[in-house]
Amino acid sequence: MKRRWVVMLLMAGLGILIIFFAGRWIWFDVFRVHILQQKHSLYQRSAPYIFWTPPDTSTLPHTAEGDLIRYGRLLIVHTARYLGPKGKIAHISNGMNCQNCHLAAGTLPFANNFSLVASTYPKYRARNDRVETVAFRVNACLKRSLNGEALDTHSREMKAFVAYLSWIGGQLHARISAGSQTQKVWGSGTEKLKYLKRAADTGAGRLVFMTYCQNCHGPRGEGLWVDSTGEYQYPPLWGKHSYNTGAGMYRISQFAAFVKNNMPYGTSYLHPQLTDDQAWDVAAFVNSQPRQAYRDLKYDWPKIADKPVDYPFGPYADSFQQQQHKYGPFEEIEKSRGSISVKQK
Repeated sequence: MKRRWVVMLLMAGLGILIIFFAGRWIWFDVFRVHILQQKHSLYQRSAPYIFWTPPDTSTLPHTAEGDLIRYGRLLIVHTARYLGPKGKIAHISNGMNCQNCHLAAGTLPFANNFSLVASTYPKYRARNDRVETVAFRVNACLKRSLNGEALDTHSREMKAFVAYLSWIGGQLHARISAGSQTQKVWGSGTEKLKYLKRAADTGAGRLVFMTYCQNCHGPRGEGLWVDSTGEYQYPPLWGKHSYNTGAGMYRISQFAAFVKNNMPYGTSYLHPQLTDDQAWDVAAFVNSQPRQAYRDLKYDWPKIADKPVDYPFGPYADSFQQQQHKYGPFEEIEKSRGSISVKQK
């Protein structure tokens, strides 16, 4: 009798093991198929583009140049520790870090990465109607997104910024210079979201913010400041310590695309958590909140016909009102551009 029970127990155990390993095999096979599908999707989406892999800072030599590049990365990641309200070097910015908008030190796809900086700068930008250097662009971000002051272009900090930004895209620059047929890099900016057929809704955006954003950024958009580190763990989205009205993020198309591709925590371009409508609406809500005014706003877009459709400050070369230029709908504004002369109005 005992022997019979032992045999039955052994057979039952063997059955459980078979079911367990079969289940694991099925689960891993399903997971493998899922990964293959994701890779296929990625390949299909990125086929016309260059796929950029950022270089690893651990490969940098321990030379003066390597040290300068590493310092530049630190300035991107921990801007506030060096240039913020309690900065080690200067007190010229609002406490935000560059990587709040350029995630992972500017290396993530669809998160405003730095892949094309070395390949495209110096370049003409219509916002200032001039050819901008990398240093000029860095200072623009300091004055706008960090609501601060410009660095001396001959300072070690500016040289470090430029060294890092030039190095991070250097291999891609060499590849393009060697004769690549395209300068389109997969994920170099953010996704261009389709325009809504309606105006973005600040009331609906407030609900999105309360559901997905306030746990990190605070119920009043104040962010989470850590006094011991001298920087924000989660950046403020409005108020005097956030980006000002001259920042790119103050255009709701820019904010909406960044949020759709990267927020809330755990989001990626291939795995969004918000719909396009939610992204547009929360962008409208956040950018309807009070923030610092950019003091040199009157100099932006001197050729008013070049203003983006969602630039929220007039005058305009079209007949649409400022409210529509801020919240939309934008499609009819864009369609009207075809009938507007490219000459200065």
